[in-house]
Amino acid sequence: MDRDLQIAFTRGAQTGELDAPVLLRRAQLTFLDSVLLLHLRQRLTQADAQGERAVVAQDEILEHLRLYEHSANTDRAGFTKKVRASIEKIKEHSILLKIRSSDDRFEISPTLKLMFSAEEIQALTGLYRRMTPQEETEVAQQEEDTES
Repeated sequence: MDRDLQIAFTRGAQTGELDAPVLLRRAQLTFLDSVLLLHLRQRLTQADAQGERAVVAQDEILEHLRLYEHSANTDRAGFTKKVRASIEKIKEHSILLKIRSSDDRFEISPTLKLMFSAEEIQALTGLYRRMTPQEETEVAQQEEDTES
């Protein structure tokens, strides 16, 4: 719970060996879903640092996730379809909130900060960067350095 931002979310209780009912639903994330969440969390951090709302466009998301598309992939439309499905899943979980006046721009929910700590984000980002081809990773790092 973050009283300053007036946001909250719930996690399942850690019951150890105790057999307790599951009260919250879980959602499995694909690789693209988790990369998308990492990107959104990073954008949220940047917006917070500048005192702005975190807003992202669908085209920007697609462009960022292309870094994780296999270079041998010949089905660009299929990859785009998977990215759009990831966006829809994240919208269903109220992490991306549609902006009224736009069909392709979204506000990133501040609850994402509570779900993933900065340390978790850095660790996952490093792991995923090691999974991308070196050239693409260098381009992504240069983009980040420019934004900072």
